Parts: sequence; structure tokens; C-alpha cells
Amino acid sequence: MTDVAEGTLLIIGGAEDKGEDCEILREFVRLAGRIGGPLVIMTAATQYPQKVSNEYLKIFRRLGTEKVISLDIPSRQQAQLSSSAETIMAAGGIFFTGGDQLRITSLLGGTEVDFALHEAYRKGTVIAGTSAGASVMSATMIIGGDEDSSPYQGSISMGPGMGLVHQVVIDQHFAQRGRLGRLVSAVAQQPAILGIGIDEDTAVIINSKNCMKVIGSQTVTVVDGNRCEHTNVSEAKPEQALALTAITVHILPGGYGFDLLDRRALVPEEEGKSEAH
Repeated sequence: MTDVAEGTLLIIGGAEDKGEDCEILREFVRLAGRIGGPLVIMTAATQYPQKVSNEYLKIFRRLGTEKVISLDIPSRQQAQLSSSAETIMAAGGIFFTGGDQLRITSLLGGTEVDFALHEAYRKGTVIAGTSAGASVMSATMIIGGDEDSSPYQGSISMGPGMGLVHQVVIDQHFAQRGRLGRLVSAVAQQPAILGIGIDEDTAVIINSKNCMKVIGSQTVTVVDGNRCEHTNVSEAKPEQALALTAITVHILPGGYGFDLLDRRALVPEEEGKSEAH
């Protein structure tokens, strides 16, 4: 897990409510407001930065945010500018939009902005991401894979993410796109990591104590393969069905939580004690 980072992660499964209620985005504004500084919208994942940023600018202003800006980084040269890094360091909250997670890592990886993001998070900044912006939060991320299928050898591709949270792999649009099979396939390759599948209009908040809280209208699926007794992943041929025995699956609706260090689900009474928010 992240070492001594004081920041908070808000990881959204995509298609979050943008209407009147706006529970998840409203929570992002609330959390970032406690830190101070402007909200910064990061559009690195999308090929349509102006359209996407305009939508979120309107939403965050409607939710009462006075200082909100969009930081478009179309190139690695832009990501190396000290002015871009300074914008990140001054932010109270940073929001990654959806798009393609590989665009984020290929544009930002190893740059001044990348360093600033980790430093800002270490010092307490709230970092949020939706859809592709969610997948990229972990040290290992799912790049692509077959949907709505049983786990089989070669069904997914993974690569390095931003590494804001460790020992987990995150998938989004989870139930809506039938992604249980590919999340289980990811855990089969690395049973030491937790698989976290986040439904649409649902999010997890991860605090500095590595406690996770679920908010939103749907559920979060946690796949824990740490105590797996048997798997055929190393012997299976391409497209052969995978075997995993004695893995644990948790289904967590809003109000429930999960202790990422102890690998323990938290019912609402326990979650309140964990100070996950």
C-alpha cells in the first residue's frame, strides 16, 4: 500500500451521476474543500479535452466550487513544464476524467507532473478519477481484456499504472460490462493483489489508513486470492479456462467498507470506526 501518504483517493467506476444529486462528485468537492486550493481537472485520458473539461467545469461550479481549472496535457513536453507541476502542487483536489488509461501513463509517466502528483498526494491532496482515470490509480492496471466471459488464459493485458495505491488492481464499469471474469484473471496472475471492481455511479474512498469506503448507487466487488489453494494459471495454455480454488469475493454496497491492510470487509458500524471519510 501507499506508504505515509496523507492524501485521499476517490476512485469512480464511471458514468457517475451528473444531475441534481451528484453524490459522488459532491463528495469530491467536499473532501477537496477541506484541503483548500483550486480543483484541477486532468484531461490527459481523453482525445476531446475541451468538451470533457467544459462539462466538469460546469458541474463543479454548480456544486459551489469557486476555483476550478482545467489542465490539458497533450504532450510529454507539457508534462515536463514547471508551470504544470506547480498547478498540481497548488491543488486541493485533482480529478482525472475518463478516456484511455494508457494515454495517462504514456503522457505523464516519469515527468515533472507525475512527480508532482505523487508529492501532492503524499502531502494531503485529494485525487479522484473516473473510468480510465480510476484504473490508472493502482501500481498495476488492466489495459484491456475480454468482457462478459469466464476467466481464461490470455484474456487480459496489464501494465504499470500511476502507483498511488499498491497491492490492488482496479476495474470499472464493472457489473454493467460483465467484467468479473477479467478481474478474476488479473488476480489469478498475481494472487497477492486485491481485485477491486467498481460499478457505474459508484466509487470508493481510500484514506491515509488504507481503509476503503463505498459510496454511490451500485456496488463494489472485491476479489481476494491471497488464500487461494490451487490455480492452474502457470500451466494453462492460451484460451484454456482458469482454475482458482478458495478465493474470497466480497460484494459491498454504499456505506460498507474494506480494510485493505487486514483484507477485511467493514460493515457500516465498523466502517464508521475506521475513519474512512
